[in-house]
Amino acid sequence: MELEVAKSFAAALAIGLGVVGPAIAIGMLAGKAMEAIGRNPESASKVQTAMILAIAFAEAIAIYALVVALSIKFV
Repeated sequence: MELEVAKSFAAALAIGLGVVGPAIAIGMLAGKAMEAIGRNPESASKVQTAMILAIAFAEAIAIYALVVALSIKFV
């Protein structure tokens, strides 16, 4: 019983802390991309492509945190 509570708490902590960084990164990426497009609208397609790629890399970190949390919870 106590082990299950500890596993649940550890999994919640892992996913909770593991998504904070990517969430901040994605917000900063989108904000800076919008600023860049606002300054130079002609480069919107290049900026958007780079932004989406960077967001995918940041989101991968959150997925790794989810995998760690699930492995803590169920293994």
